[in-house]
Amino acid sequence: MNNAVSYRTRWADMDPNGHMRHSAYADYAADQRVALLAAWGYGAARFAQLRMGPILFREETKYLKEVNMGEEIRVDGQLVSAAPDGSRWTIVHTIYKADGRVAATVTVDGAWLDLDRRKLTVPPAELADAFNCLPHYVAPAG
Repeated sequence: MNNAVSYRTRWADMDPNGHMRHSAYADYAADQRVALLAAWGYGAARFAQLRMGPILFREETKYLKEVNMGEEIRVDGQLVSAAPDGSRWTIVHTIYKADGRVAATVTVDGAWLDLDRRKLTVPPAELADAFNCLPHYVAPAG
């Protein structure tokens, strides 16, 4: 399954040093996750109907190569792990430069929040199944 999304970096993504600001990497990773969920039929309207939504417990970014303004990047997501019922999950987003080099990785640990009870919940089975169909992350050697 190819879940990659391509973007062209914007002026608003840059820091005073002329390269992409740290939080923009997280923004692109989040946008790729939202696009993936929507492709599975879980856009904002569906989550509102279900009265649930994704939340993050941890987000960690590793920066490897500079990304500059106007550069094309590609972002994908791979599953590190997920609870059998889909209630918790870890995804690694890889941000690639146009030449295929890895610019950064963004690792997130997440779960699902019941918006009425404000407590963690289990997603519908079809959403949990979709997560398990994501490509599985294999850490690079060394």
